[in-house]
Amino acid sequence: MSTRIRKLIGTVVMLVFIFTYALFAMAVAEGRITQAPKLLQTVAYIVLGLIWIVPLMPLVRWMAKPDRG
Repeated sequence: MSTRIRKLIGTVVMLVFIFTYALFAMAVAEGRITQAPKLLQTVAYIVLGLIWIVPLMPLVRWMAKPDRG
């Protein structure tokens, strides 16, 4: 598979994942975090804001892989 096709597929998957994750993070933030103490809210928002990177790292590595031959 060429790099161009991998990047196209990866971009579409990333957009779908980020859109879905954003909805999930908003639901969590709106539901349970609002009653927590301010320090816990801050930590939760930081974690929710950064955790989406972890599952996408293998996808980014796959997209950046050079073509064979």
